[in-house]
Amino acid sequence: MRAERLSASSYSNTAPLIWSFIYGQNRGKYELILDNAPARSAELLAQDKVDFALVPIVAYQEIEGVKLVSDVCIGARQSVGSVCIITNGCELQNARKVALDISSKTSAVLTKIIFLEFLGFEPEWMVFKPDPKEMLEKADAALIIGDPALMIQDCKKFDLAKLWHDFTGLGFVFAMWMTKRDSCSIDFASARDEGLEHLEEIVSNYQGIGLSREEFISYLENIAYEVEDSMLKGLELYFRLARKHGFTSRNRRIEFIGM
Repeated sequence: MRAERLSASSYSNTAPLIWSFIYGQNRGKYELILDNAPARSAELLAQDKVDFALVPIVAYQEIEGVKLVSDVCIGARQSVGSVCIITNGCELQNARKVALDISSKTSAVLTKIIFLEFLGFEPEWMVFKPDPKEMLEKADAALIIGDPALMIQDCKKFDLAKLWHDFTGLGFVFAMWMTKRDSCSIDFASARDEGLEHLEEIVSNYQGIGLSREEFISYLENIAYEVEDSMLKGLELYFRLARKHGFTSRNRRIEFIGM
């Protein structure tokens, strides 16, 4: 019987959720596939190449038969730090061209919702690989996610989760473990808790992302790894607005799977 296969992005914000599978109590029990782009995990799950994947949340509306693993997420109560819109000083109200990072559709959809629903206009959208310099040469604003966003300097930064919270008063869920299975035999909550107990070790494994050790720990501690009520309400609103503006073809009722 083959080991269950898991997929996740290799961004540092996922580290507390996958530490247990690499170094901790779950080491060797499962096959873990890591990739720079969160969207790749969604592809592997949609193609039935993995059993569980840590997936950008918008994929819940796109992958047939998928369910959310309860309680565990990458989210924000008010701000997140690693998902942001950057400009060369331009305010968002004056941005007429916006470059979108192709790495995560969830953040791209959230960016579009913020402009259309809350700022009241639609700029011209452009799609790029995450290269801040090139993006801001071609556009007034650029969406950057993950570790590259942490390295941004000398730009005006708008934290996407903070923008969402400012407009809605709600938290936000960026990614969750998902599966097409009918039951879950892996204790992802316990794995998360083990990872959060080893932040010092996690920080030691990541170098060159532009943060001091203290800043990096503070960044990880600020991320919400458990789904709270405000974040669940934010997720429901996000799905409604994504459907309203035609960014998803449906608005499925949220269905969790537990152990």
